[in-house]
Amino acid sequence: MKKLRLLILLFAGIISCSESKSRQNTFRGNSLRIALDHEPSTFIPREVMDYYSSAVLNQIVEGLVGFDAQTLKITPKIASTWTQNNEGTLYTFTIRDDILFHPHEIFSSTKARLLTSKDIVKSFEMACSLNPNKTTTAAYSHVFKNNLKGAKEFLEGKTKTIAGIQVNGNKLTLELVHEDCNFLNKLCYTSVAIVSKQLMESKHKNDVIGTGPFMCPGNDFQSKSSLTLLKNPDYYLKDGVGTSLPYLDSLVFVFQDEKEKQVDLFESGNLDLIIGLPKSKTTQMIEGRIKDFNTKPPRLILEKNALLESHFYYFNMEDERFKNPLVRKAFNYAIDKTIIGKTLLQNQHFDMGFCGIVPPVSNALRGYDFNSVKKTGYSYNPEKARKLLAQAGYSNGDEFGSIELHYRINDRHAAIANNLSKQLLQVLGVTVNLNGSTFDQLNQDGASGNGNIFQMGWAADYASPESFLMNFYGGFLPLDSTEKSFVNKSRYSNHLFNRFFEQAKGSKKISEQMLLFSKAEAELMKDPPIIPLWYSGDINIMQSYVRNFHFNALNYFDFTSVYLKEWNAEEYDLYTNN
Repeated sequence: MKKLRLLILLFAGIISCSESKSRQNTFRGNSLRIALDHEPSTFIPREVMDYYSSAVLNQIVEGLVGFDAQTLKITPKIASTWTQNNEGTLYTFTIRDDILFHPHEIFSSTKARLLTSKDIVKSFEMACSLNPNKTTTAAYSHVFKNNLKGAKEFLEGKTKTIAGIQVNGNKLTLELVHEDCNFLNKLCYTSVAIVSKQLMESKHKNDVIGTGPFMCPGNDFQSKSSLTLLKNPDYYLKDGVGTSLPYLDSLVFVFQDEKEKQVDLFESGNLDLIIGLPKSKTTQMIEGRIKDFNTKPPRLILEKNALLESHFYYFNMEDERFKNPLVRKAFNYAIDKTIIGKTLLQNQHFDMGFCGIVPPVSNALRGYDFNSVKKTGYSYNPEKARKLLAQAGYSNGDEFGSIELHYRINDRHAAIANNLSKQLLQVLGVTVNLNGSTFDQLNQDGASGNGNIFQMGWAADYASPESFLMNFYGGFLPLDSTEKSFVNKSRYSNHLFNRFFEQAKGSKKISEQMLLFSKAEAELMKDPPIIPLWYSGDINIMQSYVRNFHFNALNYFDFTSVYLKEWNAEEYDLYTNN
């Protein structure tokens, strides 16, 4: 009987090993190639404020928690579990004890690479410290300021530790000044990712060493055309049957700001998926390859994806002319957005900007009162635009003077800026001087106020109106007006907006929070610091052999479980029927 039980166990072990080996051979290997419109502007996590930096660094570094790419729900990362008190002001995280930082010369052994609570404390302390140029970090501005207890005092040098951070073994406690319903969402920001304490205290402090599923060999970020990340062989997560993740051997980001060239790369087999099909290639890719979408199994997968992403122009509120709300309203009424949508975007968008800055994606922002916000929006009304400008004291464009409009150089933004300048000249008689620049320079000029109107695209960091409205919260303005303002670039301040925004942040109910945020946006649009133009909706195409990749409203990428494998007809039928 014992021999029989032994044979059964041995046979089961052989089957298990065979299945595991088969799964590894099926899932493992290969390289996935994806294009981004721009290279990262920074590789220092706590300084990340742009989408491109997040998209890349999210593969290398991790936070306490993260997003599920399919559902956008909060998932465990460095923290395996967490709890919060009834008041919502105390979060206790259980830190995993099996996470290793990527290999680096600063580590003397494998044990030295082990992540501990000291790394987390050091990461948050660095986030709450001034940069060498005396500016605050993105992490402090977006997450910790007026939120984490003791963060302000630590920043100002009044304390040597942050009062709101306590460690007891593998338990880490964060205490907030007040409840913040979106605090866990904010902990998903790339800017609050955990870095090594040893690294921060070494001469290699600017190297990117994380705990994520992919790593950058040699920290070589010099190439402006592409970046190859390699599989982290020591990654701690496994799939449902115990196979180590990630499956891919490498991940290649190709930086190409011309969408048409991205399509060419895809057509030539040098990209595996396209995020945002350009209008000029829509007919070629969809109608021209209709068989590739309709065969069973298909060769290509197409998905229309409404995004939490807004495109708008914002006013420099330090310009005396734009301090008058009548002027800003006049500029809004002077723009025919339907021309931009039909002619320049060729209807490749989710909606035009007839609301405010928050995209009207109701399934992602349930309970938000888009109708009340839309009532305060602006449609094309040239007569009203001219009347408002006259009421502001400018009877014609010559009296108003010229303005400088800054935009990011690429075909789409150049065409839209040119069209907008013609409309303002035709309707209001205002001369617009166009200033095209790089993505980085546009951000710097906007933060410094070097111009009058600036083009901006903003993608949500998490599914909440707060992620958009924070850009105009007066509490994010620097105390010294001569300092750069990287969050509230418009330097906008409205006491009613601030009040509703603060009430919403402090609300304990999501339904109440949504209502208050919508009231805040309604006040924002009554006194508009922006000209909303359109809300994004991508047409995404990928090779059908790309498995487990999920499109979502945040364009949040997670390649941990992605693998490449061609379908056969029988397998695909089984998949689609389930």
